[in-house]
Amino acid sequence: MLNSNVENLPPQVLRLVYKEVSALAADPPEGIKVYPSEEDITELHTAIEGPEGTPYAGGVFRMRLVLGKDFPAAPPRGYFLTKIFHPNVGHKGEICVNVLKRDWKAELGLRHVLLTIKCLLIHPNPESALNEEAGRLLLEDYKEYASRAHLLTEIHAMGGTSGAPQEPADGPQPKKHAGDPNKRVAGAGLVTNGVAANNLSNSSSSGTSSSNTNIVAKKKMDKKRALRRL
Repeated sequence: MLNSNVENLPPQVLRLVYKEVSALAADPPEGIKVYPSEEDITELHTAIEGPEGTPYAGGVFRMRLVLGKDFPAAPPRGYFLTKIFHPNVGHKGEICVNVLKRDWKAELGLRHVLLTIKCLLIHPNPESALNEEAGRLLLEDYKEYASRAHLLTEIHAMGGTSGAPQEPADGPQPKKHAGDPNKRVAGAGLVTNGVAANNLSNSSSSGTSSSNTNIVAKKKMDKKRALRRL
């Protein structure tokens, strides 16, 4: 986990970042959702929809931008949090794109960065590949590349697990098997048997206790009779 750079950035830069991030959240680029962090404005979480006509279509890819202490003189760093098979994304999620390197200019802004990364899903660049296997397949066997990329999209970027963090539903959660009538009957049987066993145990304990009381009383009576004879 990277450390926050809030304390390292000048106040005027923080104000500009806050203004731009707020504008992005209110009016994000098409196909991109922005989730600003209230605790750390220097780390921006986003979700990018896989563009139609690409192996990533139908998926939602979580990504984060991290603003370093030299921002905006230096570009932000981008990381995919959702696993993706792409020439310009490394195994740890790091993103290689020119706008985050030599083509960066302070006036470009975060919106331009997000749009560029989305375009990267449409037009990968095998010449600056971080994932060499993906870059090789893109050049030599596009069908296999597309198959691999789509497979990982299905596994990691579909099914509602991407995007904003999922919050637990309000109210009590249903117990496992609560909707299965057979298991409810079986459970009721177990409860009934448990109650019956408990009653039997209590009855047995009560009988034993009563028996012990009778023995003690008989011994006391015998002792009194013996004393009378003396």
